[in-house]
Amino acid sequence: MPTLGTPITPDLISPGSCWKLLHGQNGYATPTESGLATQAAAGRGFKVTSELRQEDHGRLRVVFLEDGYPCWLSMHELDGQAVACEDWLPRLLSHPEITNRLNAVLNWLEAAYQVDNTYLWGGTIGPDLDCSGLVQTAFASAGIWLPRDAYQQEQFCEPLAVAPDEISELQAGDLIFFGTPERCTHVGIHLEDGRYMHSSGREHGRNGIGIDSLSPEDLHPVACHYRGELRGAGRVTRCHDGSTLP
Repeated sequence: MPTLGTPITPDLISPGSCWKLLHGQNGYATPTESGLATQAAAGRGFKVTSELRQEDHGRLRVVFLEDGYPCWLSMHELDGQAVACEDWLPRLLSHPEITNRLNAVLNWLEAAYQVDNTYLWGGTIGPDLDCSGLVQTAFASAGIWLPRDAYQQEQFCEPLAVAPDEISELQAGDLIFFGTPERCTHVGIHLEDGRYMHSSGREHGRNGIGIDSLSPEDLHPVACHYRGELRGAGRVTRCHDGSTLP
């Protein structure tokens, strides 16, 4: 294994080696295409999961340490932008500790809402984010790590029943989940009184971070669309330990 702090180079790459990013990076869905799977900000770590192979076109198969999320990184983009580090040890906060940090999460959200942004599939660095990227990054800003994708976040949370005409159980910082009966495909963060912040695409009338409501009185096209796809809600009561989720 390379000495801690050693800059990344192709000859030091080996399965199981861990590296810390010095600059934000795009994580790609495949070794050849440009589509994002996720992003990772400076300071995050990753573990190499396979050899650097010629057939992978200069991309490296990794998992990010904090959320166990797999993707491909470009060695060209990593040049000089990562150093060897130790494996990541999660700080597993208690539910009361998480509750005490929710104001910081909500303050981060408010700041993100004030910055010009557009919806970006795979975006987690900002200002351009996708729905689950907004949620993950908001909580990570307060040291609370959640899984990366919306369906994983739904599985991870303590479930809460919710309906457009019954929101009394929701607290600020709870997550609200949307999608089909088979799968969660969208997530937002509850603010108060059924209002939630989320990042959504242009196909439903917005392109970026916005605030909508579960109330039937909210007739905005985005609110109407997602109200029809409401699945339920969840409360964050634990931190992710970095293990890979399905």
